[in-house]
Amino acid sequence: MNNRYFDKDNAFVLLDDGRVQGFACGCTGDDLPLGQTAGYMTCLILAVDYQEEGNYQLLLEALENRFKALGKKQADVLFFNPMMLPWYIPDTPKHEHNNAPGVPVDGKLYAFLLSQGYIERARECAMYLNLSEFVYPDEMAVKENKAAEEGYAVELFHPDRHHGVSDMLSGFDNPLWQKEISECTAGGVPVVIAAHNGKAAGFAGPVIRQDNGRGYFAGIGVHPEHEGHGLGSILFFKLCEAFKNIGTEYMSLYTGSGNPAIRIYEKAGFRTVKQFSVMRREF
Repeated sequence: MNNRYFDKDNAFVLLDDGRVQGFACGCTGDDLPLGQTAGYMTCLILAVDYQEEGNYQLLLEALENRFKALGKKQADVLFFNPMMLPWYIPDTPKHEHNNAPGVPVDGKLYAFLLSQGYIERARECAMYLNLSEFVYPDEMAVKENKAAEEGYAVELFHPDRHHGVSDMLSGFDNPLWQKEISECTAGGVPVVIAAHNGKAAGFAGPVIRQDNGRGYFAGIGVHPEHEGHGLGSILFFKLCEAFKNIGTEYMSLYTGSGNPAIRIYEKAGFRTVKQFSVMRREF
């Protein structure tokens, strides 16, 4: 409820004899991606004994009717939703990821939404690594040496050795990266940088250990002019190493099921722990 997009008219409870047995919440905002046309479903939860189609239907219709009343043309369940809900990663000591990028495919809600005309637009894999198991591999050291022969170095950013961060970030169509990585490099927050003869060519980070022990990072990017030198995989492994060096317990991320980068993550020791469906229904 502290989220600035919370709207009490977008939140509903299912009551039975005065007791809450279900909860649904969505959010809207014209300033959000797709916000002019889409309402975002944040969650739809039922108590175990109430997980039947009729109850799902009541809560879903309440959300969709609210979206329609606001002039929205579709309902979306995806990672653009600003009301981020952390979830515990299975088979861990309550390690948590900071957001759910869609509907868990192993739950009843997923099957119900498919039956109601929601289309699966993408499948996202949530991946996890216990950093106590991470070792920087010899294979990556070989790649690093080859890149060095071509004038590249991958290391933590230092203002005396690196320049051109703004130029590098302008090569990505990502305002979040431009803002966050610029602020971090200016403010002394660690960021892994790939540089060509000192000029920034890519980044990974920032390297921040969250209070829950998770390694927070905004992303990884290689400027288009410097692709094809193996910098992406080197940056990622150096990022894992940097997190382990500051006592970070684990890392988690999600990526598209068809993303070739999954192979890089798996080489680092990541495993897929949950799958989410990005879904949409047009009204």
